[in-house]
Amino acid sequence: MSFKLSTSLLLCLCFAAGAQETDIRRDATVNAVEQVMPSVVNIATKGKKPVRDVFDQFQRQMLNQPMYDEVVSQGSGVVIDDSGYLLTNFHVINGADEIQVQFVNGTNIYEATVVKTDAKTDVALLKIEPRPGQKFHAIKMAKEDDLLLGETVLAMGNPLGLGGSVTKGILSSKSRVAPQQGEALDLPNWLQTDAPINPGNSGGPLVDLRGELIGINVAVLNETPRGEPVQGIGFAIPIRLVENALSEIFPTEYVGSYWFGARVKVGSYPLALTSVQPDSPAGKAGLKVGDVVMQINGKVPKTFIEFGNLLASSAQKRISITYKRADSVQEATLRLVPETTVFNAELIREKLGLGVERNSYGFIINEVDPNSPAADAGLTPNTLIWAVDRQTPPDDIVGFAKLLYAKRKGESVLLHVLNVERSGGFNILRRNVVELIPR
Repeated sequence: MSFKLSTSLLLCLCFAAGAQETDIRRDATVNAVEQVMPSVVNIATKGKKPVRDVFDQFQRQMLNQPMYDEVVSQGSGVVIDDSGYLLTNFHVINGADEIQVQFVNGTNIYEATVVKTDAKTDVALLKIEPRPGQKFHAIKMAKEDDLLLGETVLAMGNPLGLGGSVTKGILSSKSRVAPQQGEALDLPNWLQTDAPINPGNSGGPLVDLRGELIGINVAVLNETPRGEPVQGIGFAIPIRLVENALSEIFPTEYVGSYWFGARVKVGSYPLALTSVQPDSPAGKAGLKVGDVVMQINGKVPKTFIEFGNLLASSAQKRISITYKRADSVQEATLRLVPETTVFNAELIREKLGLGVERNSYGFIINEVDPNSPAADAGLTPNTLIWAVDRQTPPDDIVGFAKLLYAKRKGESVLLHVLNVERSGGFNILRRNVVELIPR
């Protein structure tokens, strides 16, 4: 007996065979997880917490025991540059003496160093060193204005120390209000999701179905202020605030100990200049806001970190920058300037009319010029500046000078000062806040 199959039947059979080869489980969620998970890390920290209870201090002293407790914590992070830079929360690594990083799909443990932190935003930038020839898998950042209320989102990280965990939900609320100057960031400024976020998820990525970073997991709300239980409310720092923080803690105006004078947009590619400082090497070379950087000495920078590294590697040489302005491709050449030749005590004196020295508490004023902003504000020698613009003071004279230089014309600076006054035979410490407008 013989059979003759029609053409239409053959097509149906071929289609059925092809359908069987397609794995129905492989949807957008699975694809996003496979794309992002190689960039997710577990973070383990060790630190020392001083004992503050007086009775406990006395008891430990009698028993010759340490006056501190060992503190161990766990969190998450995500790689943002293939050379080993990664993001996490400031509160994950705050106070840590030792930071160990392990990829969720790997066994190697890396010692991480803190590059810089932003406590206000709760963002920290860490660095791990690759082995020779090794490159890490970096996550792609989403556009800061490309968030859809109700879109599916995924939270990844190391909840409860379990490692390599994924939860799924929706974007329940976008950032409700923009933070004001000096305002602490909190729930109103964060993204909200019903994707379960648990202790240990902090610092891990919140991503969309394209596998792009839309936020950094930061907190979970378990109960109301009245103690009523709450379920399904987690929070993440939105990518807009993350990028703003990275612009401040890794500014490309300064590379190494040299001054370049222009900043690029974090998270964008190709890289566009968002600011150009007057009289800087970048400004004198003719670069302007909006210029798109195509090459530095013939190499294409794909991230803001790579951009800074390329500049730093040629800090003592002449640098060629190819950029695009409108429809025209142009080239600028420049030399970086050592920071200390510009940002120094002389600049502080020029701007405020005072001489300062850095000590462990802040800056001590040692001289005040007559007819200067400092003199008009009533500042006197031996006054301690213990904070600037409501923040801890810069680390050194260079940092103080940079802060003043970045002020726009007419913009004030707040100096939080401490004076010792003599009254009735006693020394009295008085705190004050002085507002000055740099010249």
